[in-house]
Amino acid sequence: MPINLSKGQKVDLTKGNPGLKSIMVGLGWDVNAFDSGADFDLDAAAFMLGANGTCPTEKEFIFYGNLEHASESVKHMGDNLTGEGDGDDEQILIDLTKIPANVEKVAFTVTIYEAEGRRQNFGQVSNAYIRIVDESNNTELIRYDLGEDFSIETAVVVGELYRHNGEWKFNAIGSGFQGGLAALCGHYGIEVA
Repeated sequence: MPINLSKGQKVDLTKGNPGLKSIMVGLGWDVNAFDSGADFDLDAAAFMLGANGTCPTEKEFIFYGNLEHASESVKHMGDNLTGEGDGDDEQILIDLTKIPANVEKVAFTVTIYEAEGRRQNFGQVSNAYIRIVDESNNTELIRYDLGEDFSIETAVVVGELYRHNGEWKFNAIGSGFQGGLAALCGHYGIEVA
């Protein structure tokens, strides 16, 4: 049985699962049943953060425009443009053994593409979740359902993996931002054109 987290909850990932190396982070969502005239394109991303809480370089920002980190530790499985269907809408593979030593956290985010132009926000999204699966046996370890806390936000920090005393833990964050991906990039120290 996966551990179902609530907002702000932290849980050990590797301590209770010795030998855990490869995990799949799945993100999913549904769009509420009304038509804004444009498809909802939600994008999952991972920010690999140093001790100061920012990305060392823009190469540590893994998203649809930069699918894999040079270390092969974080790999985005590609952009889903509509979010249709059941199950995960986007997936990010993590090899815990390859995450560079200068990276202390990996933050997972979901943003709405061109939210302002399409007049879309997370108040129009439901059933959003993040889950962590042990890739070796396809067992779901952790699941965090975001609930319906958002109204006008266009970006959400869903959760983060972080190092603690040589082990990896997961923190269910669920905090919203206005300003979409650009606001998140600014928060994590990435210059946006």
